This record gives sequence, C-alpha cells and structure tokens, in this order.
Amino acid sequence: MKIIIIANRLPVKIEREEKGFCIVRSEGGLATGLGSLETESEIYWVGWPGIHTEDEEEKKEITEKLHEMNFHPVFLSANQIEYYYEGYSNSTIWPLCHYFFSYIEYKREYWQAYQEVNRLFCQESIPFIEKDDMIWVQDYQLMLLPKMLRTEKPDTNIGYFHHIPFPSYELFRVLPEREAVLEGLLGADLIGFHTHDYMRHFISAIYRVLDLNCSLDEINLRDRIVHVDAFPMGINYEQYHEAPGLPAVREKSEMLRKELGDTTVILSVDRLDYSKGILHRLQGFKQFLDNHPEYHEKVSLTMIVVPSRDSVDMYADLKTKIDQAIGEINGQYSRLGWTPIYYFYRSFSFEELIAMYDIAGIALVTPLRDGMNLVAKEYLATQNSHSGVLILSEMAGAAIELQDAIIINPNDSDEIERAILEALRMPEPEKRERLENMQKRISKQSVKKWANDFVEELQAIKVQNKEILQKIVGKRQLNQIKKAYDDATSRLILLDYDGTLAPFVKKPEDAVPSPRLMELLQKMSGDKRNKVVINSGRNRQILDRWFHGLELDFAAEHGMFYKENGQWHKNMQEKVEWDEEIIQIIQHTIDKTPRSYLEQKDASLVWHYRKVDVWLAELRAQQLINALIGPCSRLNLQIVPGNKIVEVKPPDFNKGSEVSRRLEKGSYDFVLAIGDDTTDEDMFRVLPPDGISIKVGNFSAAAKYRIPLQSSVIPFLSNLIQ
Repeated sequence: MKIIIIANRLPVKIEREEKGFCIVRSEGGLATGLGSLETESEIYWVGWPGIHTEDEEEKKEITEKLHEMNFHPVFLSANQIEYYYEGYSNSTIWPLCHYFFSYIEYKREYWQAYQEVNRLFCQESIPFIEKDDMIWVQDYQLMLLPKMLRTEKPDTNIGYFHHIPFPSYELFRVLPEREAVLEGLLGADLIGFHTHDYMRHFISAIYRVLDLNCSLDEINLRDRIVHVDAFPMGINYEQYHEAPGLPAVREKSEMLRKELGDTTVILSVDRLDYSKGILHRLQGFKQFLDNHPEYHEKVSLTMIVVPSRDSVDMYADLKTKIDQAIGEINGQYSRLGWTPIYYFYRSFSFEELIAMYDIAGIALVTPLRDGMNLVAKEYLATQNSHSGVLILSEMAGAAIELQDAIIINPNDSDEIERAILEALRMPEPEKRERLENMQKRISKQSVKKWANDFVEELQAIKVQNKEILQKIVGKRQLNQIKKAYDDATSRLILLDYDGTLAPFVKKPEDAVPSPRLMELLQKMSGDKRNKVVINSGRNRQILDRWFHGLELDFAAEHGMFYKENGQWHKNMQEKVEWDEEIIQIIQHTIDKTPRSYLEQKDASLVWHYRKVDVWLAELRAQQLINALIGPCSRLNLQIVPGNKIVEVKPPDFNKGSEVSRRLEKGSYDFVLAIGDDTTDEDMFRVLPPDGISIKVGNFSAAAKYRIPLQSSVIPFLSNLIQ
C-alpha cells in the first residue's frame, strides 16, 4: 500500500543552474507532518513543482529527478496559474471562505481553469494508484479532485483536508458552483477540518444544497458513508521548543536584545493578506500609544509581513495602506533611541524567526479570519527562558485550543488596546501558568499527531465502508436470497410502505401505490407459499383504500391494528383518549414550524416535518421530544422519532411485536423483512436467526443487507419472485 499526498505544491524548491536544475526538499508544517507519518508505506506526492517552463526537455529533466524522490509533477501553463490559482482559488474561494464577500471575483474562465487543472491532477495520479492505496488530497485548490479520483478508481480510499475556514451556509450559498464543489468533496471517504465550527458549516451546506441525509458526522451516500471530522493541526513542537538553544539562534537573539535594549517587544508575523487584520492591529496599537504615554520608549511593535501576491492590485493597495499607517505612527511617536514600530516586509529564515519569537514578550496574533494560525503555536513553543503572553483573535481556529491566551475580537481596536495593557501588566505567576497550560496542549496536539490521527481514521473508515459494501444487495447477494426463497415451502414477507415500496413525497396522501407495485404485490400474494404483509405506520383506512382488491395482510399504525383473512383486529381494547396537554404541545410546535403538521390516527399522533428546513426541523424535533417527555411518562406513552416524523403512541405494540405475533402463529422456512425507517429496526431485531432483513437507504447495524435506493426495491422483489 502507498500513501499518495496530492497538494497544490510539491514540497520542493527548484532552481535553474548552468548544468540543469537543483532540486531541494523544502520543509514546512504540512511537509513535516506528512513526513512524520508512522507507517511502513511508501509516501508519494503529486503537485505543481513551483516552476514554470514550456520547454519539454526541461520538463522531462525535472520529472526524472522528482520521480527519484517519489514526487510526480503537474506542470501548469501561465494561463492556468493565473486563472486556476490566482483566479478561482485565491480570488473566488479564498475570500468566500474568509468571509470577505465584497472581494469575491466571479469569472467563467476562472471556473473553467479550476476544473481543467483538477483534471490534470487526476490524470497525473491515476496511472500509479493501485487498489489498496490511500490518497490524501490537500486543501481548497483541489476540491473537485476527490470525485474525479472516485470516478476513475471507485474502490480507492480517499481523504481530503480543508486547511482554511469553511464558511456558513448563508455565505457559501452565493457560490454559483456550490453543488459541483460539494459533490467534488464527497468523492472522499473522510473530510477533515481544523475545528468543529467549520465541520458544522460544511454539513449544513450538504443538507441544504444537496439535500442529503446526514447523521451527526456522517453523510449517507448510495454505497458508502462519508465521515466528517475535526483535526486541529499542530506544529513540530520539539523542533520549535528546542530551537532557541541553537547557537545560530542564540547569537541572533543576543544581537536583537542589544539593539532593542529593555524595550518589551510585541511581535506580529503575517503573510500579506486582507484576512490577517493588520490594519486593525495597527489602529489598536496606535490607540494604546495615544492613551498610555507611560509606555512610550518601553514598548515596541515588531511587524513581520511576508510578501504575497503584491502584484495584485488589492494586495498592493493593502501594502500601501500598511506602509502609510506605520509611517504615520512612527512619525508621530518616534523618539531618539526609540521606534514604536519595527517593520520588516520580507521572509525570515527559521533562525531569524525563532530569535524574534525568543525575545518577544508578547505575540499579537489578530487575524480577522484564519483556519488555524500556526504562528500562535510556534511562539508558545519557543518560550523557554521567559513567559511570553499570547494575544489571540477569537476568529482564528487556534483560539478553540488556546483558551489561556488573551482572546479578543480582532475587529475591535479598543479590545486590542486593552489586551496589550493586560499583557504588559500581567503578574509573572499568571503568565507562567497560562503558558504552561497552552504548551502542555500543543505539545500533545502536534503536527505528527494530526497527520497520524487523520490516516488512522481514514483506514478505519475504509474497513467500515467495505463492510457496508458487502451488505449491499448485489448480484451475489440476490442469488443467495433467491435460492433460499425458491427452496422454501412457507414464506413470510414483511414490507414497510413509505420509503420502501413507495418513495417519499411532499404530501403523504399522494404516496399512492404505482400500477407496477400493485401488479407485483398481486403476483407475490398469488403464490400460495407466500404470506405477504404490509407492516406500516399508515392507518388502516388508507391501506384498505389503496390496496383494495388484493389478498394481502396488513399491520397498521405500527402494529396497533392488523388484518388477517380479510378481517381487521385491534391489539388494544380501549380507545386512546389523547391528553389535551400533549395536543397543545404539538400544536405549539406546529405554530412555530412552518410547513409541519399533525396527523391524528386511531392509536397514535404523528408530527410531520418533511418539508421543513433541516436545521429548524432538527431543533424543533428535539424541542418537541423534550417537551413531551414529562406528560408521556405520566401517561405511559412512547415517543418514537422516525424518518422526518415524531410519533406518540402506546408502548405495548410496534412493528416488531406484530412480527413476533405472526411468527408464533405460523411456521415459516423463509422470512424476509424490508424497511427504511428506525421503526423498522424493531422488525429486524425479532426475526429468526436465518431471517433476511434488508434496510433501504441508510446503513443499519440491525439489518443483514442493504438496498441503498428506494427505487431499487421493486426491481429486487421482481427478480426475487421470477
């Protein structure tokens, strides 16, 4: 088995030399984490090599050298880099995911290039992917790739990790290609995010855009389950924790301390981007200087801004504004021997960066929106000789883990000012306690753990989906069931109706049986060896009306009533008198939940919410169940959550009790039960050991087999009896 990492960039630096190309493996958070996977499998990478060339001989040379490192390059043209990377990835998806709605650019050529490049990545990967390989796709540049890979290699184990925020549904819905993007991601078996908030937003989008069934962290597809989970990314803690002791770092730290004297250094490190909140941070620091002159000449802000996309007008404009703001602050407050803001617009080497972390008494990390933000964790890890204080934006994914930081709203310059003051005045014991708590956490949640946790879960999902696939009624399973059917002399066939024999419709009264179903049931019941029972939650009146003329048996209202030999029988002697409190509770829920309604049967009350928005439906269903617990307990009534319903009924009878009654009365050498709802699980559980239980739709541990689609049920039964 191989592990194949597919990312926008290969972890290499390529430079032209007189005699060809020099290729050096680069290190970073992702490369370090994936390089530390605890596996005996070979690791392969697929990605853009970071160099543009149209020369085929140069491409060939680079490819041969990269193949020696198990790297597979995807060469991109200048137009593809502009439209796929700078365009759709960074001018459409990036601002969308970071909540900068007004910055989103929609261009048809961006989307076309994004599709085209995702296909190129797929084409490069497919030739060396084998059946048992594990594929891990990285980040927002390749959101269409999982589905493309799944189409070419259906049995492959695929994971995807989203390294940036995932926006709320209200923002995500503005994306014209939202369906294609979500369907692309659902090609994966495991989709990972940094935080549970992003995970929740993604599942919300799946509900609302694709109308798929989700159960907590699982999305149910036809032949497999897609799992969604949170994996907070960490850093190489040991590397950063030990780095301040390196001779090269100590030398730079001592030099910086001499230059800055006794000044307390507040450090910020960012890539040039509007999501980082740099201008808001400068405003907060200016307010601090305005209102606290006692700290002049005692505190300096050191800002490292790493160049990024500054040839793009929006970013060039941002840089101009940053330069102007820093110039104004320094112009107003500078004194001989003291500069309020030290500004570096360049990349720092590892040793330089560690030295800055080492001498900084405060780290000011205030992005307006950030997937995780590893700078905060890197700073904390380097704090050995003194107790640094972290000021952290609540909008950074890291804020969920680092609750001992001073957490702020990055849009509020007053909060930034107050946080700086709090950090400067914080007692040493409190600093140390907060730091130790955070170091303890990030030392455990390392990048190594992040990578291994993801791969372990992906492997477990592979096993689970294999079991699900084995349960699906295919040709082999059908032949096994058919042989048992053909060999039997007395058969009991129990069939749910809604979602099994008939599809769900907006109005339950419109779910009338199709002519094809009527013909099938007539043929089944015409075989004297068959006892065919429709075991439904429907009331007996509608079952009689719909199936008039067929010699069938029925169980209505989940076993409250049953029909044998043309006669209806009631399992309860007393008529159910519904308590007014229960009626009022359900009516109150209906009043607050548009498009929901109450169905009152002879022996049950059913609140229907099939047409209600998913989020509201889940909220109201849980509220209703909570409100009903008290009165239902007093009156000895059962609350049964079902498929888009909540039902209240006496507890003595259910679909399972009706099956048990029939099994006690008759002797059968073939028993088959098919259903789609949680109420059908009662039926499955009471079948004899050799009974055949089939769940329609979602996976069920109680059923031996599964038919993923309701539309496949009638063809299955037709094949069974032919």
